[in-house]
Amino acid sequence: MKIAPVLTSFLTFGGAGKSPSRWARLLGISTGLVYLCFPVGDIVTGPVTGARVFWGVLGLVAFVAFFLATVLVPRSYDRLPPLAWGLLGVTTLLGVCLPFSFGGNWLTLPIYTTVAYSLMLRSRLAVLGMLAMSVVIVLVGVLRKNDPATTMVLVFQVLSLGTLFISMRNTRMLLVKLRQAQDEVARLAAGEERLRIARDLHDLLGHSLSLIVLKSELAGRLAEGGPQRVLTEIRDIESVARQALVEVRDAVTGYRQRGLSGELDGARAALEAAGTRVTVRLSGTPLPDALDGLLGWAVREGATNVVRHAQAERCEIGVTHDGRTVTLEIVNDGCQVAPYSPGSGLAGLAERVEAAGGTVSAGPCATGFALRVAIPAAVESPA
Repeated sequence: MKIAPVLTSFLTFGGAGKSPSRWARLLGISTGLVYLCFPVGDIVTGPVTGARVFWGVLGLVAFVAFFLATVLVPRSYDRLPPLAWGLLGVTTLLGVCLPFSFGGNWLTLPIYTTVAYSLMLRSRLAVLGMLAMSVVIVLVGVLRKNDPATTMVLVFQVLSLGTLFISMRNTRMLLVKLRQAQDEVARLAAGEERLRIARDLHDLLGHSLSLIVLKSELAGRLAEGGPQRVLTEIRDIESVARQALVEVRDAVTGYRQRGLSGELDGARAALEAAGTRVTVRLSGTPLPDALDGLLGWAVREGATNVVRHAQAERCEIGVTHDGRTVTLEIVNDGCQVAPYSPGSGLAGLAERVEAAGGTVSAGPCATGFALRVAIPAAVESPA
């Protein structure tokens, strides 16, 4: 009775670090339940006869129902709700009593009970439950005079499956904590960037605004002395204010338009912080300077959409320049909400690209989701 290959399958639904949906887990668990054919065989063709058939069917149906309810009940990794404890208790009771009542072929039930322990309990409690189910299998084997070799195989399956599922649960807990840490790192990075911008703007504007205040006060005091001197000071104020405005615009432009290489570095950092593996490919002749900022804008918008909406594990960014056309492709393997509808960010990007004579296409593809931007190399990027 080799049960491990099928029972382990349902934990792979949803990908590494992602919680499988309830339907995905139900599908995997239902596949593992095929090994209940052994107790079913006892009822249909085996030694279970007479009134025991009714109780056997009732007990088996109850066990399956409570086992499925137990492993599918909503829960967190660090805490079980009271409902989960109750369901686990009933599942344990049925998993112990039915083998004692009906014999050796029903010893697959403690194996499923062990799986429930390993999925739901902390490692120490799961190990205790695994050992307890091993004792149950040995006792039933001795009382029912089962083949010792078969009994040892069942004990080995309990121990190996219990260890395997405990390891899987611990791995998922670590992945959840890793994602939380990545989110915190991204949040702190964004906060640090805001502080840096605030410091830079303070340094840029501090002197100019202080001078504007001083000259405004001076103009007010000179208003009594004659209009010509007041006019001179007001013109100085206007000049300083215009210079400050130019400096602010230059600073903001520097932050928002870093060019393609800077945006590729920023996209890689943001995606990797969100847990997405990034591959960047550049091919062809050097990119025209006129399109550098526009392609950087497209990379930033595409990477932002992947981080916010895709929950992707992999993302590929490719930039190709064949001498006539510059092409940017951003493909990720994340899921998208159906039906797909472009947001305001992609709409704004499309307007800018179309103003440069290019095209933008975005939507689901065979591997997930793809954003493609194609721009004639001879057309200058819009300001």
